[in-house]
Amino acid sequence: MLNWALPFNICCFLDNHNYQFSHHAYECLLAAGCRSGLDPAPSDNFLRLREFSNTHKDWIFGHLSYDLKNEIELLKSEHPDGIGFPDCYFFVPEILIQLNQQEISIGCFNGEHESILRQITAVKTKSVAELIPPQIRQRFQRDDYITTINTLKQHILRGDCYEINFCQEFFAEDVKLPVIQIYQALSDISPNPFSAFYKIDSRYLLCASPERFLKKEGNMLYSQPIKGTRARDRQNSHRDERNKEELFKSEKDRSENVMVVDLVRNDLSRVCVEGSVKVEELFGVYAFPQVHQMISTISGEIREDQDFSDAIRACFPMGSMTGAPKRSVMQLIERYEKTKRGLFSGALGYIRPDQDFDFNVVIRSILYNEESGYLSYQVGSGITFYSDPAAEYEECLLKAEAIKRVLREVSG
Repeated sequence: MLNWALPFNICCFLDNHNYQFSHHAYECLLAAGCRSGLDPAPSDNFLRLREFSNTHKDWIFGHLSYDLKNEIELLKSEHPDGIGFPDCYFFVPEILIQLNQQEISIGCFNGEHESILRQITAVKTKSVAELIPPQIRQRFQRDDYITTINTLKQHILRGDCYEINFCQEFFAEDVKLPVIQIYQALSDISPNPFSAFYKIDSRYLLCASPERFLKKEGNMLYSQPIKGTRARDRQNSHRDERNKEELFKSEKDRSENVMVVDLVRNDLSRVCVEGSVKVEELFGVYAFPQVHQMISTISGEIREDQDFSDAIRACFPMGSMTGAPKRSVMQLIERYEKTKRGLFSGALGYIRPDQDFDFNVVIRSILYNEESGYLSYQVGSGITFYSDPAAEYEECLLKAEAIKRVLREVSG
């Protein structure tokens, strides 16, 4: 399917990897080609998204960049961006494919459903030249990172914020990336429930995200932020279980998690029926191939006077990738990070014809501009006053390990 979709200028593949977590809906969705698109504008992107959905009343796929914060909170982003995804883009696909273990469903406008299936099954995987190992560099060296974290802890001590999600970029230049081969390798190493392959012209997102940003089902909204990470030990089940227990009992991780839960509750309360916002699960620990994660689930009933786009705007950017309070930490993020986040820590997903939707959090991802040869991946961690800067640095390296391993292994 991906080899068939690659020649399209625009395609979006969302893969659940057989996870059956709460509120699961689709195993695989592939949207290819653009029948109608919504390009970004300097302002009113959420209003324009509502109007675009109301006009087409069809499936819509696309993304929200982290830097839409500038529209929501009247902020700015002045750091360099080597990838160049637009701040906001949505499209009605020419072809939509739903795939599960038992069947494939194909939707298109020209009635050539069987022809599309034949095309897909006839595609031959092209061999690719051996990848020259990218020379990965970091925006922060270890000492610089630790100094910055200590500075952020002083901001917390002064009361400027309670918690901040601080990120660093790993990057390479003049890269020629076999995107499908890399995405398949990333999925093999780190299959996660919100994985995605996304292409707009020469820009690519290869995503292995474990996190849901926000989902709407009928009149209910669900958010599932992640805060808290421990490494897996696949060679020793006893140590692996001990790591899981350590995460569950960690006061530091619980503190981070409950902070973001409170932030999500506050965001949802702006668009939900009074008294309907509740925490369905607190401090749930889930095992993924590389790490254990602490995930909480918050829900609320959306008010009748609120549109689906109001719900997305009220909760964006997601608290797990900012911190609290949101506006203050986003100002600090701009001050101390060195790279524009762009699509990283934004959201990718779909909106159905009935305006139910589901969006992930864009993390654990490779971003690539084929035209310029620029490759980027960013990782971050939640900083509180009790954070150990050296441990936070190691956590970032742990989160980046799956991507580094993919680039090593595909390079042979």
